[in-house]
Amino acid sequence: MLLHRGPDLDRAAVLRVAAGERVELSAGLRRRLAGSRAAVLTALEGSGPVYGVSTGMGAMAGVDLDDAARARHQANLVVGRAVGSAPWSSEREVRAVLAVRLRTFLHPEAGVSPQLCERLVELLNARVHPQVPRRGNGAAGEIIPLAHVGAVVLGGSGTLDGRALPEFPFGPKEGVAFLEGVPVATALATLHVAAADLLLAQAELVLAASGEVLRASRDPVRAGAARGDDVLAAVLARLRERRPGGEVHGLQAPVSVRVGAAACALVHRRVRALAAAADRALEGVTDSPAFLDGRFGGTAGFAGTDLGADSDALAAALVHLAETGAARTHRMLDPARTGLPPQLSPEPGVQAGLVAVHKRAVGVVHRLRRFALPAGLGAVETSLGQEDVQSFALESAEGLAEVLAGLREVVAVELLAVHRARLLRGGLAGVSAELGALLDAVGAELGEDVADRPYGRDLDRLGALLEAGWGGADA
Repeated sequence: MLLHRGPDLDRAAVLRVAAGERVELSAGLRRRLAGSRAAVLTALEGSGPVYGVSTGMGAMAGVDLDDAARARHQANLVVGRAVGSAPWSSEREVRAVLAVRLRTFLHPEAGVSPQLCERLVELLNARVHPQVPRRGNGAAGEIIPLAHVGAVVLGGSGTLDGRALPEFPFGPKEGVAFLEGVPVATALATLHVAAADLLLAQAELVLAASGEVLRASRDPVRAGAARGDDVLAAVLARLRERRPGGEVHGLQAPVSVRVGAAACALVHRRVRALAAAADRALEGVTDSPAFLDGRFGGTAGFAGTDLGADSDALAAALVHLAETGAARTHRMLDPARTGLPPQLSPEPGVQAGLVAVHKRAVGVVHRLRRFALPAGLGAVETSLGQEDVQSFALESAEGLAEVLAGLREVVAVELLAVHRARLLRGGLAGVSAELGALLDAVGAELGEDVADRPYGRDLDRLGALLEAGWGGADA
């Protein structure tokens, strides 16, 4: 992609870069970067102390640096803070981090050189991907993972495949600029929003199919039930479209069916909140010190508090969605609800059916509950009290990643139960043609055998099908 201005590198573009797309800076963009860089260099010559440029950082901010120390300082800032270890972020995650770091450097207040921006482009296009630690960031910002990225920018070999680029020097202020902001949390939020959007679309499809298996009343999905809530109204409309008919048995559906739409609507809101936080981080001032109104000043752009809080909130909503899916799976094992053999077994008492499959979902949901606790709480003083609170946005992001993976397992379990019920019933007459075609794709993947087997293999195949985009907008 050819970038003419900073906003060209929005969330959608970051996803494309993360997937492997190449990047190029236009000549006009490079000229504007050179202009903002010249303004910063001029201001540095005539200013007093500038944090991280002519002084130390953190608790050493009161230490003035002489010319010799300044010459080494920007590289030293990065090298001495690369203290992380494996596990490393994935290639896709690292590419997203590089893309977001580039996006924030395109803001004039960062004041970095066009050469530094081109260096990031070179890393992306050459597929030289730094080792970025997933854990152990106890800083107020993201200096530890960003130091690992910065060390590779300088020419280090701490990369996922050991390759490196030729040495490259940081100019004045570029080392401290590299360590500031929240590009890692922003990148992860961008990836997690995309993953959650897909998984939520899939969960809604499986919810509609489960309602048909359970012969559930369609009363809870009536349009009037969503008065005052446009998000819920949209979910209910999709559920009505995907299950327009079918048999109804009993006056009241299980609660897990009745509240399924509300659980999905809650996730929709939380996803949009995290997406908005990522958009703000891409557009906002995240440098510190930032060059604003002709002078340098500290900001709180390194904190990432809203990214962490919104990641925590989305994780909690997704855990609840997983709980409802596990509960519906249990209901599908009950012949009183489905009219099918107990435990969806072809030979009840002889073959287990899906009883243990449901227990796997129970174990997954139980594990996920710990990630529903907010990771952003629990500040610990560092840097001799200079940094006395943290946002822990990266820990929130890691917890959200665990929840997304766990929910995918639970959706796979529920989808396997739907598939088995469809085979035992001879079809699901009440679902739409679109949903029926998607269930046909599941059947093509798993086959029509209803005998006991190691169902973990089926779940692995369904998990891969979900991850590949089954039921998504581009499927």
